[in-house]
Amino acid sequence: MRIRYTLGDVEKIFDQPCNEVVLGRPRDGVRVDLDLSPDLGVSRPHAKVSLRDGDYVLEDLGSANGTLLDGEPIPLGTAMPLRPGQAFQVGGTTLAIEADRDDATIAVFRREQRAGGDAELDIGEVIDATSGAFDADHPIDPGRAQHMALLYELPLRFAEQTDFDALLQVTIEQLVAVIPAASRGALLLKDPASGQLLLTAHVPAGDPSVSMTLARRAMARRQGFIWRRPKDPSASQIANRMEAGMYVPLVSRGEAVGVACVDNSDHGTPFAVEDLRVMLAAAHHAALAVGQKRMQDDLQRNAALLGRLLTNFSPKTREHLLARARRGRLRLGGERSEVVVLMSDIRRFTLLTARMDADEIVDLLNDYLSALVDAIFRYDGTVDKYVGDGILAVFGSPEPDPARHEKAVRAALAMQAAAREVSAARSRRGLVTCEIGIGLHSGEVLHGFIGSNERMELTVIGDAVNWTTRYCKAAKAGEILISPALHQHTWSLVDTELITIPTEHEGPLPAYRLRGLKNPGAPEPAPADRP
Repeated sequence: MRIRYTLGDVEKIFDQPCNEVVLGRPRDGVRVDLDLSPDLGVSRPHAKVSLRDGDYVLEDLGSANGTLLDGEPIPLGTAMPLRPGQAFQVGGTTLAIEADRDDATIAVFRREQRAGGDAELDIGEVIDATSGAFDADHPIDPGRAQHMALLYELPLRFAEQTDFDALLQVTIEQLVAVIPAASRGALLLKDPASGQLLLTAHVPAGDPSVSMTLARRAMARRQGFIWRRPKDPSASQIANRMEAGMYVPLVSRGEAVGVACVDNSDHGTPFAVEDLRVMLAAAHHAALAVGQKRMQDDLQRNAALLGRLLTNFSPKTREHLLARARRGRLRLGGERSEVVVLMSDIRRFTLLTARMDADEIVDLLNDYLSALVDAIFRYDGTVDKYVGDGILAVFGSPEPDPARHEKAVRAALAMQAAAREVSAARSRRGLVTCEIGIGLHSGEVLHGFIGSNERMELTVIGDAVNWTTRYCKAAKAGEILISPALHQHTWSLVDTELITIPTEHEGPLPAYRLRGLKNPGAPEPAPADRP
């Protein structure tokens, strides 16, 4: 038996000629074939993998932390079917069986005891669903033109059909139409969340004819097979007049994601192995469509989630970052460059909110901060972080912007205008109002995405941030102060007054009080180019 197992970044292989493997951590008087030390989450012993009648089963041996199969714990005393390649977990170790698949087709009949002991199943030809339905040894019979036409037409139908459920309905209808012995058919998909098999398509209309025992068997073993009604049929077989049928799993990326079945209700034309092969080939097409649909759904959910995570960026910057992420170019890393840093702060916030309820404080912050952020985004700024009732924003990051100096100044003026509008609206409703002070500085910083691939965020580091804090702290209510470094880039655009501001450690500093723009009607800078 060959078992591949992984703990952390270390992968190993157990390969011994045996039909049973006890795995866990060793102790005196207990046999352990596969030693999973040093995983402390593994019991002594933990679980057992056995080969019974050609199939693998997995059992938990009363472990402390349980044995997980497909994320669900195995009940104690239950032998669960385990297919090759199917991962299971003990403690922090992930394992999977690797089995030989030299003979994909079994052409002999065998009788199997049905789950619950109420009937037996006559299982006929069996084909491994993880291997090709047709090959050099088993080509398509040229006499079955309908089979060949179906396999050619299904991909075209899939390309034309945009309704996913309708696509699967077409698949089962076509299978029933081209397989001579088939009078009914159904297709079920496994719900990724609950693991339940959900009826997705069936023909004819009305109550479908499906044996859940056979459906689960096909999926658990990843085998397509022909079955015949036994001498002692089950109640469902009698009620549905099920004489014979075929079940094939839909396998996508090694996982059984559903099952397709057809059956008949008379003793007419029997199912042939050629029918089973064509049905399995059609199931491969359907499984591919299911896999693509789920990938698209995942991408849409991830894109929506990423969009929510990128709320600190303006809409244009957000779209650019999403495009970079789709191309795999959004990575961790930083760079040094000159940017404009803006900091705003609500004046006398602690005093204003001392007698306010928590809900009232939250409403006040939401009213002002949302309006201020809109002004920042309007000029391609990025919110680095919220500091209590303040905002730290940057212009020229994460992407360079030649017009960052002018945009930062215009954003500051727009923020003060937005704050006045919010105050007027709140005043009309009899609510507490406030004013903000803003400071801006231009300088070199280290900026970029830091953290990990699972959690990254934009960070701006450097003395320029500290200097911006000085100018913001000195700005009075309703005032905007810009540093001489920023004034050098914007002097021809802005109407300013040179003043001196006190600081705690650096002494008096020159600053420019921003009164407005020299030419308010001048065209605004174009949005930054996004390569």
